Amino acid sequence: MAVAGGTRVTFLALALLLAHGPVSANPAFVDGMPAQIAASGPTLSLISPVSGASLPSSPAGPDDVLAKLRRSFSLTYEDNPRTAAELKWFARHPDYLDRVFTRARRYLPYIVAELERRDMPFELALLPIVESAYDPFAYSHGRAAGLWQMIPGTARRFGIKQNWWYDGRRDVVDSTRAALDYLEYLEELNDGNWLNAIASYNSGEGNVLRAARRNRNANKPIDFWYLSLPKETSMYVPKLLALVEIVSDPSRYNLVLPEVADEQQFMVADVGSQLDLALAAELAGVDVDTVYQYNPGYNRWSTDPSGPHRLVMPTDVMDTFVTALEEVPVADRVRWKRHKVRNGEAISQIAEKYNTTVSTIRTANNLRGNTIRAGHHLMIPVATKPLAAYSKSADARLAKTQNRRRPGNKLEHIVRSGESFWTIAQRYKVTHRQLAAWNGMAPGDTLSVGRKLVVWTNASTAALRTSPTAALGNTTRKLRYTVRNGDSLYLIARRFRVGIDQIARWNGIDRNKILRPGQKLTMYVDVTAQSS
Repeated sequence: MAVAGGTRVTFLALALLLAHGPVSANPAFVDGMPAQIAASGPTLSLISPVSGASLPSSPAGPDDVLAKLRRSFSLTYEDNPRTAAELKWFARHPDYLDRVFTRARRYLPYIVAELERRDMPFELALLPIVESAYDPFAYSHGRAAGLWQMIPGTARRFGIKQNWWYDGRRDVVDSTRAALDYLEYLEELNDGNWLNAIASYNSGEGNVLRAARRNRNANKPIDFWYLSLPKETSMYVPKLLALVEIVSDPSRYNLVLPEVADEQQFMVADVGSQLDLALAAELAGVDVDTVYQYNPGYNRWSTDPSGPHRLVMPTDVMDTFVTALEEVPVADRVRWKRHKVRNGEAISQIAEKYNTTVSTIRTANNLRGNTIRAGHHLMIPVATKPLAAYSKSADARLAKTQNRRRPGNKLEHIVRSGESFWTIAQRYKVTHRQLAAWNGMAPGDTLSVGRKLVVWTNASTAALRTSPTAALGNTTRKLRYTVRNGDSLYLIARRFRVGIDQIARWNGIDRNKILRPGQKLTMYVDVTAQSS
């Protein structure tokens, strides 16, 4: 794979003046942009998705990844009723397998290549099916996120960044590196026993070690099948092994699995500086949805100002993207707004106004603290497009909440017996998610007969879209949460960044009543709002 390394990006002061107006006389700025950014001169380079290695395709064309997996499976294990039960479930749900392996096409070649590079069992490539059904926006009641469903603490432990701008647990490159690092650590911790290591990934390393210690003290085997573990973990490993059996010989279970080409679906560019994702889409000749599909770790309208300065793009557009980006001055990779500080204005207020963070403003303006003076000017990086254009970002959700006016004709629909969001949406040729959002509801909410719904017809699908309509779905996920001792609606709402009234409405409960430990609550959580 060709490497376009060392391409220096220069600045065009004239272009900056034309695009952004008068430049600041503040010595902290050079050519109208923060001095430290102007001086950094980021380098644009192109790297392979697998640790910088070249990944040529076979001269005869790409192989099937699933065929490669079945040739390379290496774990040994015994037949077990638990595995048989999982096999039966998968065999009865071919549509589920078809959806999951279709969704996995973007990520599976990369993960398999990483396992091969590390000399790890190829069975682990199927673990994201068990964890997340290969959905990078999957989110659990335990606050686990991404393909590999890592909880915040474990992710931080293995070097994954999580902040207002970015959550590496949803990034395929960051999360795969961390997950495989963790699995290697667990394999060593369990003395080379991979099934115990996989169980530890689900249950926690301490639970499996303690179960093995109990068996050892009782002169019992310490293999996974003999350990006393939580019910979820006791079925976790069998579920993975059932998938291994199905991939090994799908015809035995009367299944036909989708083909997954053994060729890398994306490449990674180290762009060296903050980059507006709408601009990245324009340069690559794709839509913003595509950028978010390949870069699901980004919560906002741009990459994180402090890095990672990395962008994943489909293989077939990467050359176009790199060539176009080389022509863009670093100053123009985000739009800069010159803000005059008013009397009594706090830096936090300015950050909220421009949909950015205090730390970003401080860094951009070389400020050591939060003290600012009325009359002084600050340079603020801002999005180039309206926030609603950044389809999978938390910004788009905020913009839709703030802007209630919709294009098209406003109608009122009265719910009749037997109707649902789906049937009503089909009637008016809109999506059920749009219909729910227009009425301040979640797609899974129950509609009562006689309820009045607002419907906007002839609306622009592109303008109202909240996410790509491909296999990933949108960034809101339905959770089932079990109330714990000491929980309250306030604490639960704060933990998952939703409203108390929303929880009460979703579950048909009185917001003033005390919750009972063990009580089950339905939640609709925006994944992109959970990592700040």
